[in-house]
Amino acid sequence: MIDRKQRRGRRPRKDEKKDEFDQQVIDLARVTRVMAGGKRMRFRACVVAGDKKGRVGMGVAKGADVSIAVNKAATKARKQIITVPLVNDTIPHEIVAKFCGAEVFLKPARVGRGVIAGGPVRAVVELAGIKNIVSKMRGSKNKVNNVTAVINALQTMRTQETANKEKDTK
Repeated sequence: MIDRKQRRGRRPRKDEKKDEFDQQVIDLARVTRVMAGGKRMRFRACVVAGDKKGRVGMGVAKGADVSIAVNKAATKARKQIITVPLVNDTIPHEIVAKFCGAEVFLKPARVGRGVIAGGPVRAVVELAGIKNIVSKMRGSKNKVNNVTAVINALQTMRTQETANKEKDTK
């Protein structure tokens, strides 16, 4: 017997491909713009996306609705993916990164130590796939700035091999 959907001329829907990136909403804020007629409300979302295998990205976007803002930010995060060098489930070396008033200190930890990080830093590190790390946030408590500082720190990480290659090319 012919399936009812096929008789009507509809094609069976293909299973949508599951996204390889997990995402987490870091910050959700209601922002206003003052116009002549009053205040216009919008929502700002900060989303971090990562595959827990060394790739992570961050996106910030605004929308008229919470879901629109989150979707836009997630799309931006997927477009701005960086690759993090991992050595034994941790980072290769210590690093301090600043962005605006936020300063983030990241330090590799031995196996079994776990993720010792607060709030926004923890989310980025876990989505990047780092399993052992120690971190400290100094300065600003602004989540967006702290996440940006962590992304910048992870982006400037170098393994011993890449450092040697860069030294040889000079």
